Amino acid sequence: MSPRNVEYVLLDVDGLLINSEDAYSTVKSNILAKYGKEFTPELKAHVMATPARESAARILATYPDVPLTIDEYLKLYDTALLTVWDTVAFMPGAQKLVAHLRAHGVPMALATGSRRVNYTNKTKPAHLRDFFGFFVDKVVCGDDKPAMKGKPEPDIFLRAATEKLGLDVGRPREPCSDAQRALREKVLVFEDGLPGMQAAKRAGMPVVWIPDSDTELEGAGAEEVDLLLKSLEDFVPEEWGLPPYET
Repeated sequence: MSPRNVEYVLLDVDGLLINSEDAYSTVKSNILAKYGKEFTPELKAHVMATPARESAARILATYPDVPLTIDEYLKLYDTALLTVWDTVAFMPGAQKLVAHLRAHGVPMALATGSRRVNYTNKTKPAHLRDFFGFFVDKVVCGDDKPAMKGKPEPDIFLRAATEKLGLDVGRPREPCSDAQRALREKVLVFEDGLPGMQAAKRAGMPVVWIPDSDTELEGAGAEEVDLLLKSLEDFVPEEWGLPPYET
């Protein structure tokens, strides 16, 4: 990997900062189990990091004999999620990384495909509140208006860089100047989902990818990840021009 000098950071939330992917999977598995269906690893990889409505549509298309509309499924899903947020834990290394970057004044924002209502609910528990309180006005959610295309399209990362970090990086699917392209390369994205990794690369931003499963690795496709890790604990900031951890 060639040396990089980044100045800004964008982070996904689910599965990267908090272990909410297990909560999502449990709820989806329980809903499908009522109809004798299974939330398989392949289906999980197929819907991970996609907007909730699109995820629901993919699940119901996989099992067309499940007698639920998308809206009915989402109502069951949202209700069940309210019971699990208190149990969600931080992912290893997440608190250390964010606290370190925050202490050194590195501009950061969150870019999550989660709907705003679910982001708000999941960050309410006392053990998560202070951590996410830092990002109170630095969050872009998948259903924020005006509407944008979900990951793996680059919209959410370009929007977060523009609206939350104040950077002129251009717009999705519009011509990009040399200056805008150079600025995009200064924004380091952390992702766990395959669509999120692809979205970052399509945005022209370097990405640290911590995949949730081997299934995602197999489907990586044409996008070439800049750094593949097993955990945020393995990230070395100074390799990216960021302040090193204090020993």
